[in-house]
Amino acid sequence: MRKPVVFLAVAVFAAATAAPARAQNKDIVNTAVAAGSFKVLVKLVQDAGLVAVLKSPGPFTVFAPTDEAFGKVPKETLDALAKDKKALAAVLQYHVLTSAWSADDFKLVKSTGTAMGKRVAFKAEGGATYVNDAKIVTSGVAASNGVIHVVDKVLIPPK
Repeated sequence: MRKPVVFLAVAVFAAATAAPARAQNKDIVNTAVAAGSFKVLVKLVQDAGLVAVLKSPGPFTVFAPTDEAFGKVPKETLDALAKDKKALAAVLQYHVLTSAWSADDFKLVKSTGTAMGKRVAFKAEGGATYVNDAKIVTSGVAASNGVIHVVDKVLIPPK
């Protein structure tokens, strides 16, 4: 009777370890597309002409607002960004770090510069981690060229 249990344990371990490897075969853009909850983000990245950048070797860290997070942004703001590709690119670059950061890294520093050039701040509060005022709801989604941390708000760069 022990052989089936051992076989089952090996099969479960193999399945659990194979899933992250598959995720890491996709770059940040393809990982976001596959997730299905970043349709607005992916469209805006396309509109801003940043797809090639986020498909390059990186590594990158992306704070990825969900479609629900973009739903909290006033329509006028999104419309204005749609008309101004330079401003749109700047807002999106504010969501990107030009190196791969884990959730543990955010505990070691108070702030860092983004691809846009402005800084984001980190804090831990009540068991959660925040980048500016956006809560990181899912951390460490692996991609072949970096990592995605899912946030519940769109980060707006300071003026």
